[in-house]
Amino acid sequence: MTAGPAASGRAWRLAAFAWLLCVLLIAAHHWQFWRGGRLDTDVLALLPRAEQSPEVARASDVLAQGASRQVVVLLGAPDWASAKQAAQQWRTAMEGSGAPMQSSASAGERAVDALFEFYAPSRDRLLTPGQRRQLEQDPAQVQLERALALLHQPGAGARLADFASDPLGLWPQWLQARSAQSRARPRDGELWVSGEGVEWVVLRYEITGQPFSLSGEARLQPALDAALQAARKEVPQARVLAAGLPLHAESAAVRASREVSTIGWGSLAAVVLLVWLAFRSFSPIALTALSLVIGVAAGVSVTAWMFGQVHLLTLVFGASLVGVAEDYGIHYFAARQSEPSTRPRTLMRKLLPGLALALATSVVAYLALGLAPFPGLRQMAVFSAAGLTAAFLTAICWFPWLDRAVPRSSRFADFVRGSLARFPRWQGSRRQHIATCLLALACIGGAVQLRASDDLRHWQGSPPELLQAQWKVGQLLGTPSVAQFYMVRGATAQEVLEREEALKERLDGIVEARLLAGYAAVSDWLPSLRRQERDARLLTQVETQLISGVNRLLGERLARPPSASRPLTPQEWLAHPASAAGRPLWLGEVEGAYTTVVMLHGLQDPALLPRLQSLTDGLAGVRWVDRSGDIASLLGRYRWAMTLLLLAGHVLVFAALWSRFRAAAWRAWLPTVLASVAAVAVQGWLGVPFQLSNILALLLLLGIGVDYGIFLLEHRGDGGAWLAVVLGAASTWLAFGLLALSSTPALHAFGLTLMIGVAVVWAVSPVFRRSEAVQ
Repeated sequence: MTAGPAASGRAWRLAAFAWLLCVLLIAAHHWQFWRGGRLDTDVLALLPRAEQSPEVARASDVLAQGASRQVVVLLGAPDWASAKQAAQQWRTAMEGSGAPMQSSASAGERAVDALFEFYAPSRDRLLTPGQRRQLEQDPAQVQLERALALLHQPGAGARLADFASDPLGLWPQWLQARSAQSRARPRDGELWVSGEGVEWVVLRYEITGQPFSLSGEARLQPALDAALQAARKEVPQARVLAAGLPLHAESAAVRASREVSTIGWGSLAAVVLLVWLAFRSFSPIALTALSLVIGVAAGVSVTAWMFGQVHLLTLVFGASLVGVAEDYGIHYFAARQSEPSTRPRTLMRKLLPGLALALATSVVAYLALGLAPFPGLRQMAVFSAAGLTAAFLTAICWFPWLDRAVPRSSRFADFVRGSLARFPRWQGSRRQHIATCLLALACIGGAVQLRASDDLRHWQGSPPELLQAQWKVGQLLGTPSVAQFYMVRGATAQEVLEREEALKERLDGIVEARLLAGYAAVSDWLPSLRRQERDARLLTQVETQLISGVNRLLGERLARPPSASRPLTPQEWLAHPASAAGRPLWLGEVEGAYTTVVMLHGLQDPALLPRLQSLTDGLAGVRWVDRSGDIASLLGRYRWAMTLLLLAGHVLVFAALWSRFRAAAWRAWLPTVLASVAAVAVQGWLGVPFQLSNILALLLLLGIGVDYGIFLLEHRGDGGAWLAVVLGAASTWLAFGLLALSSTPALHAFGLTLMIGVAVVWAVSPVFRRSEAVQ
């Protein structure tokens, strides 16, 4: 009779010792982890990887890297002199600010002086599309009249080339067309743009450190604000517009740091207060806190082992683990309070089946998050599942040995235990059926108003003033978007340039229709050799005829100089400063082929996107890339896939409950179903867009919600089990309720869903408990 308990005690001691060794290994890992600086701070890790070919992903990454380090500042004043004066004060203030960024001259500024030097020897090979059509289509007489008018117009002596070399003035027009790709112009040693009744000095900066470092400390924006104040001391009317991905990353870092403190410390304070009110003892608080600390530490270690590093926002989400992992300790101490005469190991053995089932359902729900296409969410799933398991093992293995205090009751605990008897039970009465129908109508009304959204903007949380400034800077400078572009690939450099030119011929029609402001392509700066030869022959033929016509009409003896222009090659172009403006569009060899991108200016109408995509039909090597559309499509597909997974999860959880409770399994499962429906309906009534983060929250609610039903079924009519449910649900509700206060829309939707769902399942679970009289 005694051999069994003795053997069980030895097994328990062995398990406690083995878990101690694991905890020591976790502690040793943390000593190395925090010294090694393996905390990932790249905010781009939150974004999903589009399901696209490797070359498209590489092209997207190259473009994103080019933009990720840049900050553009427009410093404006009512007149140009004041704008220059403000810029001088601004630069002085920025140099002493200590901000991790340095001034960088724009590509246009660096290339202005080099353009003429590089292109002049090849000017006979360079034509814009408009010039080419003019030479091909205009009658010879019209062209002759144009040349004569240009010859006699005032200022003809200041031409870039003599009349015989360029009778139609095509060379300066070509140069002007190149500079027109940016609305900013050199002026008095500055880069200038005018708009909104303001003269703007354009200042460009490059981040010196990691562009997406989420240290939690604001350094860029305060430096910009201080520099503006310095500029306003000299020019009170000075205005500033700042744009760049580093500003958005810093804003996310500061917000993440604030939310870590709010969620983590707020949840911990709530847990401590609730545990103290219930047990009036330090021991439950200390041991529950121990399980939470070990759970978080284990989550960090397992995540680092699987992914190589831990994302900062994984810790933000992990802070909400406080609201879930304490359930095991609270349930144990609530049972101890109800059965003070039962030995701790005997009590834990009695609680183990229900706690293990609760852990299994929660871990399944957390791991389901890892099926989403976000690397950050996969880390969060592993972190949370490992943390919960570690907290569970800490409670199971150590609490029976460490809990030596005599359980104390409290009026709060007595009140909560007694409140279970006052909850109504579902008996199928007429009044209950009427209430159910009314609630069902309310839920249907909310569901009808629900609208799905897969817009990536609902996953971001940049302040409105930053988004507005970004939009204004793009409008003033005509900056192309990296969200939509064409990718052109070819076996050789010349093939890719020829394919670009074929695409541009189709784009020209859209530009002429004023549906698009323009485009930027490598072949604007470096025409293919075939194009250069054709343009050279066309230009030679037309200009030779023009010179002959001018000589005949004016009695001159002008002679067009023989064409000695040299062809432009990619090697020369890439090596010369004149390529600075177009070089970002040249990606070189990507996945075994030469690759370039064609960027679009002034793309604002979403209805134009299908037409732009259709331009690639029949063009070999040309591909339309819509990163925003791809990500939205990806989110939509995963939203449906995760919805199916949610339904499958409910089936699996119900099967697990059936294996334990048989015909009573629905009593533990139905409250979570009702809570999920209510959470969705409320968001429909509130007009909150339904997105992937809502599905992820509902998956988590499935794992959390059934725990309460499990505890109430395992311990029928036990006020101690109800006390554990109340304390666990309250702390969980606070943890995820604080997430609903997040300024990041995705986290807000996630937290709001759980805040509603946890509250409903908490209130409904006792309604479906079994009668104490039923055996």
